[in-house]
Amino acid sequence: MRPVVEAFFEPETNTVTYLVSDPATKAAMIIDPVLDFDAATGRTSTGSIDAVLAAVAAQGLKLERVLDTHAHADHLSGGDNIRARTGIPLGIGANITKVQKTFATLFEAHDVSPDGVVFDALYADGDTFTLGSLEVEVLHTPGHTPACVSYHVGDALFVGDTMFMPDFGTARCDFPGGDARTLYRSMQKILALPGETRLFVGHDYLPEGRTEYEWETSVAKQKADNIHIGDGVTEDEFVALREARDATLAAPKLILPSLQINIRAGALPPAEASGRRFLKTPLNEV
Repeated sequence: MRPVVEAFFEPETNTVTYLVSDPATKAAMIIDPVLDFDAATGRTSTGSIDAVLAAVAAQGLKLERVLDTHAHADHLSGGDNIRARTGIPLGIGANITKVQKTFATLFEAHDVSPDGVVFDALYADGDTFTLGSLEVEVLHTPGHTPACVSYHVGDALFVGDTMFMPDFGTARCDFPGGDARTLYRSMQKILALPGETRLFVGHDYLPEGRTEYEWETSVAKQKADNIHIGDGVTEDEFVALREARDATLAAPKLILPSLQINIRAGALPPAEASGRRFLKTPLNEV
């Protein structure tokens, strides 16, 4: 079965949000929505979310759920905003509880209970649910974070940050709970799928030699051409490459605002007595 996939590229964070629908029933879901954020002013806005919801309305789709592939460290999730506006459930991988525990402690976010209850559904490896006439299977694909999952529906797999386009490679593994060896094994699970499986990545960047953003590839193309894991790269070779590369990377620009929002499922921190809401910047911690 072939779901309809529409991509929405957010250029400030190079994030791709997906609107996925069943052509037989018009049932739809949104994967990895973005809440727009201006770090210079602290203002949030919903232009990216509005564009996806406008497409839902224009196509007469029946929105059934919103999903995150993991707690993103480079953009704010729009999941809670969509849930509030539509009433649909919000889901994520079950190991989000590990991420919540780590970062609720870092930010002293006493309102965050590290049990995932701010999400409506916590998915484990092998869990399934329906999207109209289609079945969606959840694959636990940790390594980038301990909570990463991929969503497999029909001939399409949404891999979040697990891997990128073949000419850009794979995700970093130096966040708390990340591990390059674990990521390699997660990717082998993905690469064991049929070669014609369409892979949709969570971000795209422009490596040297490419001028257009892309976000759709395939299992066969990744196996043959991915610059980090393609063409028979061994586990030890990948781990050495990934760890050496991670040692050179700076922290994502939005890591502090993103994570304290995303452990809350995309909700803003609670208001102070004045009615204002604040993000925290822990000093000398990241």
